Amino acid sequence: MTEVAFARTFLSSLDSRPVKLSPDHVEDPKNFPARPPYILPRMPHAMSKPTSLAPGQERSITVTLKSLRNPPLDIKLTSQPLATSFLDMKSAVSSQTRIPVDKMKILHNKRPLTDSKILKDIVGDSDKAVELAVMVIGGASAIPPEQPAATAPAEATGTAAVETDAFWADLKGYLMQRLKDQAAAEELSRLFKSSWESSKSAP
Repeated sequence: MTEVAFARTFLSSLDSRPVKLSPDHVEDPKNFPARPPYILPRMPHAMSKPTSLAPGQERSITVTLKSLRNPPLDIKLTSQPLATSFLDMKSAVSSQTRIPVDKMKILHNKRPLTDSKILKDIVGDSDKAVELAVMVIGGASAIPPEQPAATAPAEATGTAAVETDAFWADLKGYLMQRLKDQAAAEELSRLFKSSWESSKSAP
């Protein structure tokens, strides 16, 4: 019976208290459970200080392109702006090695890079150089054979020039331009040509 009396007394004391907290109710902070402080995790890389560049001046880096396979390559491109695309780098390598641009792939950390990406996408704020790998699809066989330079025929001079049809065509064109009369130009051209041929045939 003692427990029943205690329960009745406790419930009656609860009934006398308000169900809702009063507007001026303040909880004692000392009653809050202790919690450990929340600390942000450390950044993997320290933040670099912003570099102040003159207007129109952009940071440039040195790019080294290497290939240990056939054909072996070791090309260094200096002073490359950060906005340089990898398609531009392929064109620079192609101009030095004659390797077609569509037969090349540029890799960074063994991952191929698309032509639309630029150097700023892969370098850090403090990097001054970067090394990339070049993969040639098809190897050395992808390089077209070097074409021999076509030699222009020597232009005829002196008497040999007079004996060509181009000389008389040029002469007739000059006479037409000078005389403003096509008939007179053709007549003089025939006269000059016949006089030249007769002088050659004369003993």
